[in-house]
Amino acid sequence: MLDDNLRASRQTADKRPDLQISFEFFPPKTDVMEEKFWDSVHKLAPLKPRFVSVTYGAGGSTRERTLRMVSRIKKDTGVDAAAHLTCVGATRDEVDAVVRGYQDAGINRIVALRGDPPEGVGQPFTPHPEGYQNAADLVAGIRRIGDFDISVAAYPEKHPQSPDWAFEIDNLKRKLDAGATRAITQMFFSNSDYLRYVERARAAGITAPIVPGIQPIHNFKQISGFAGRTGASIPSWLAERFDGLDDEPETHALVASAVAAEQVTELLDEGVTEFHIYTHNRSPLALALARILGRRPTQES
Repeated sequence: MLDDNLRASRQTADKRPDLQISFEFFPPKTDVMEEKFWDSVHKLAPLKPRFVSVTYGAGGSTRERTLRMVSRIKKDTGVDAAAHLTCVGATRDEVDAVVRGYQDAGINRIVALRGDPPEGVGQPFTPHPEGYQNAADLVAGIRRIGDFDISVAAYPEKHPQSPDWAFEIDNLKRKLDAGATRAITQMFFSNSDYLRYVERARAAGITAPIVPGIQPIHNFKQISGFAGRTGASIPSWLAERFDGLDDEPETHALVASAVAAEQVTELLDEGVTEFHIYTHNRSPLALALARILGRRPTQES
């Protein structure tokens, strides 16, 4: 029998370990989507996240919107904002110009990613002949420009293009050695995959934080389709929980809440104290997870 006194998730606020939470958004494409974006940002900002990140479209397609969003988030809410950056299809000079643009706007956090090729997720990556060759190269380039807080990606189930685990972990180490502060994982739904990944990294001498990326399942079909393209697996037990709920949005939402709550509670009990939540520009599930983790809007305010 589990002893609740030994579980971090069962501790009261005065005994609970200090937690760090960050949230990820994507640049809205329409006025209606932008209204929803800002509504979510303002609802989550009082939770005092370490930072809020905004993604960067393929080939830099949302570069201007990303810069506009992160600049306004920091100005309007006081919360640190991190801008995503990729090196796909761009020269070093072009990427460096974007980094300096972030710097000039007062943005000192960057999520540095190699990025997906124009052909789509999972397709072979070919570096621009005059560009950064990979994520580690990109991190080193950012570090040469300024003193940024840099996050990089980690893959608990191994990147689809990594030939083996030795290559995977070595690639993570190269990114961190190049100057990254932390790694944030791709979504995963089996906590054992994450915990084994962290064990492999620690065995390789990696000491930097490896923050679990938590994906609340707002739409199971959408999430499972994306997972299939990125090499993240959907456990059979998880698929079974959502089976037959396509036309039952209220039940789907309740199941999604339970699944996400179970995941973060287990990780918290395993000693994890940092979480990155993929919001899909929606606040309800992110707010619920923050509450389960012990974070309240008034705390630290």
